[in-house]
Amino acid sequence: METIQNLKNQTTLVLLSAGDSTRFSQSFFPKKQWLRSGDTPLWQIVLEQFMSFGFISPILMAHPQEIRFIQQRGYNAYLGGNTRTQSILNALKFVQTPYVLISDIARWNIQSDIIEDLFIAMKENPDFSCIAPALDIADTLFCTQNSFPKREEFKLIQTPQLSKTEILAQALQQGEFSDESSAIFALGEKIHYIKGSPLLHKLTTPQDLDMLKYTLEKPSNDIFVGNGIDIHSFEEDKKMVLCGIEIPSPFGFKAHSDGDVGIHSVIDALLGAIGGGDIGEWFPDTQESYRGAVSKELLLQINTLLRQLGYEICNIDLTIIAQTPKISPYKEAMIDCLAQILNIKKYQINIKATTGENLGFIGRKEGVCVMSNASVKFFDWSNKK
Repeated sequence: METIQNLKNQTTLVLLSAGDSTRFSQSFFPKKQWLRSGDTPLWQIVLEQFMSFGFISPILMAHPQEIRFIQQRGYNAYLGGNTRTQSILNALKFVQTPYVLISDIARWNIQSDIIEDLFIAMKENPDFSCIAPALDIADTLFCTQNSFPKREEFKLIQTPQLSKTEILAQALQQGEFSDESSAIFALGEKIHYIKGSPLLHKLTTPQDLDMLKYTLEKPSNDIFVGNGIDIHSFEEDKKMVLCGIEIPSPFGFKAHSDGDVGIHSVIDALLGAIGGGDIGEWFPDTQESYRGAVSKELLLQINTLLRQLGYEICNIDLTIIAQTPKISPYKEAMIDCLAQILNIKKYQINIKATTGENLGFIGRKEGVCVMSNASVKFFDWSNKK
């Protein structure tokens, strides 16, 4: 006779963390999977909760830009898809067990009794292809088509859900689905629902942040510092752009992109602060797509990445070393431009300028060097509304 432990041993855990958190990441909020408790991101909290229940070698599906940051924390991750369905199909390529348990990172407060009930229900109902937790609806329902459906006929479906791997893979080939049970139901297979829990509430919008306060610590107050340096020589008959500001000049910067040496150094400083490598890894000059790239747009992309990973900028300090052009007339405009791109206050940015004292390539007016320092901290969700 099949035992609960045998079923668990034949089950692979898949955690979905590849989404863009569109409904949550508004107003410069991070992706929910990168909210911190102490210094631990939400995806890691959920993964370790499941591992404490006895699940080993979980398959974590992640956004391609985030895999390196997950690996930095000692865990492996697999490439997620553009949709939930595509992410699961990607995950199933690595599943070799007859059962698969799938959950969303957004359900952070996993209940061990729910996990146990899923396996008990599968053991007692071997003809069912999917077991899922569900909640009854207590409130009156109103349909926008001017009707009041019977609430007894509706349930709120939750995760994690336990499915038969082969049948789930077949079901997901039919199209896009919001969960496993709906896909398997559309295939004509049997679904069984167990009693869910309000504690399995899914973190969906910023209004849900209050619920985290009862189960997670505040983010730590750690400060992370990175530095960047970039050098570009001059090129005749090219527009000069420095820190996002066009400067009248008979020459610009020799580069694959627009050559904005100031913004390039800021990008490297920000990447350094979050452990993100360097600008060449994200925007290689070997790719034709970045030829003539506008550096302001590259900085915007890196700032979006930084925010999505759960960081916010404390301050940025730049030192521009240039014999020519004169920097002072443009410093305020540069600060305004950077503050707007990074969505921070002007007082969080400082720009210093010095000459090369007629020494070296800078002193010979052959190019410009910019050094930047950036400090960041974890996004503090505990005081947000």
